[in-house]
Amino acid sequence: MLPGAVIGWDMSAALALGHALGVSPTAMAELLPVIEAVMVAKLNEQMAASEGGGFSPTLSGSG
Repeated sequence: MLPGAVIGWDMSAALALGHALGVSPTAMAELLPVIEAVMVAKLNEQMAASEGGGFSPTLSGSG
């Protein structure tokens, strides 16, 4: 756990939500990890910009 940072989603909850919405398990398995990575990065960027905190990793080759 990192104070003031989002490090991931509760995948059980995400899968349950997808199931409730009728999304195929195959689609969820393919899409959720990609969506999670983008959302975690964007949430942390937003928190860092607004509060001066948050965890903002840099990817190799960028920045």
